[in-house]
Amino acid sequence: MESFDNYRRLCDRVDAAAQRAGHAVRLLAVSKMQPAAAVRAVAALGQSVFGENYVQEGLKKQRELADLSLEWHAIGPLQSNKCREIAAHFDWLQSLDRAKLIEPLNRARADAARPLQVLIQVNIDDEASKSGCAPGHIDALVAQISAAPHLALRGLMAIPAPGDPDRLRAAFARMHELYLKLRHERPEVDTLSMGMSADFEVAIAEGATLVRVGSALFGARG
Repeated sequence: MESFDNYRRLCDRVDAAAQRAGHAVRLLAVSKMQPAAAVRAVAALGQSVFGENYVQEGLKKQRELADLSLEWHAIGPLQSNKCREIAAHFDWLQSLDRAKLIEPLNRARADAARPLQVLIQVNIDDEASKSGCAPGHIDALVAQISAAPHLALRGLMAIPAPGDPDRLRAAFARMHELYLKLRHERPEVDTLSMGMSADFEVAIAEGATLVRVGSALFGARG
């Protein structure tokens, strides 16, 4: 019952924020550290898109939920030795941030039915502790991804620094500017992934087309 109430309230909030912003928004349910049973319960309510930070945890849930038709996004920092598993078993990668990952991802995806859908993660606040490329490196990554036949560039992702609301909103706005520039150059681009449980409504107001929500849906992680 709680999962139903949380999901209904969350969808209502996302829909309301999207209506105010005047564009469609997808909800990605972040299921990190949640059991497969919790994912199954939310999927039964209509949610089909889930995100995992840790590859092995995500693969385990995929096996346990293989009877469901779900879309799986890898959203955590990507190590080179995980490229094969990401490419073979996930539908989307939201955290591509350096060139050396492109060739192994492309090679490992070669036998899949469709390209791996890719977002470039941008370190919009230049945080030393956070993954993501500098804004000035986006164009080079775009060119290399576009040359990889088994990868499909879909847009950008960011996790701005938490804290001051005005600074956060400004970071979201800078990401939206980068997204619009990229979309102008690459018409296939359609996704700006930013905003989490505490700030997704602000992110939507500033142009997010996909929000990544965990605790507001599942409750506190175990």
